[in-house]
Amino acid sequence: MHILLILLLLLALVFGPQWWAQYTFRRYADTLPRIPGTGGELARHLLDRFGMQDVAVEKTQKGGDHYDPEHRVVRLGPDNYDRNSLTAVAVAAHEVGHAIQHQRNEPKLALRHRLVKLAQTTQQLGAGAMFLLPVAMAVTRAPSTGLLMAAIGLGSMASATLVHLVTLPVELDASFGKALPVLRAGNYIQPEDETAVRRVLRAAALTYVASSLASLLNLARWLAFLRRA
Repeated sequence: MHILLILLLLLALVFGPQWWAQYTFRRYADTLPRIPGTGGELARHLLDRFGMQDVAVEKTQKGGDHYDPEHRVVRLGPDNYDRNSLTAVAVAAHEVGHAIQHQRNEPKLALRHRLVKLAQTTQQLGAGAMFLLPVAMAVTRAPSTGLLMAAIGLGSMASATLVHLVTLPVELDASFGKALPVLRAGNYIQPEDETAVRRVLRAAALTYVASSLASLLNLARWLAFLRRA
């Protein structure tokens, strides 16, 4: 019974933020006639307003909503690109918030970009190390080799999760330091909608954290495998 409770608690900690974020996005995804434009149109308008005509806005089917600083593109999923909903407006403003950070050369965004690329590399190295672990142990028959490979794999996975967690201040700034003030000042949202928009902006900021917590499940699986090995 205790093991079941612990398992349920771990699942809630790992997947809870992800479920909550997706629930929040869906909750405010209905089209509202009082919103004059779609998320894609708002993103284009805001970028032009802040003098970023060279930043493109694209509809994407994969990769989720994000700002790509290398190619200078705000990418939005179909629902947020095409709909005039509170979720679409808030998410579009959040991603434009990252473009504003980039335009202003804010060091936190540059650090976040480097760390995310590092996380991607370490995750690939970690996955490779864990995949080769049984082979290395079978060939060398040396426990130290297996321990080294396991340490490399687990360390890289853990570091990738940590990277996403330390980027949270950048995400919160994009939501509440950039997007919300812009939406308020430009009267893009009605006062009665601000509570809902805040929730969507919070969910947008926590998306990376939710993904990071979910990635911990893979780490736990490998740890369980190594204990049995």
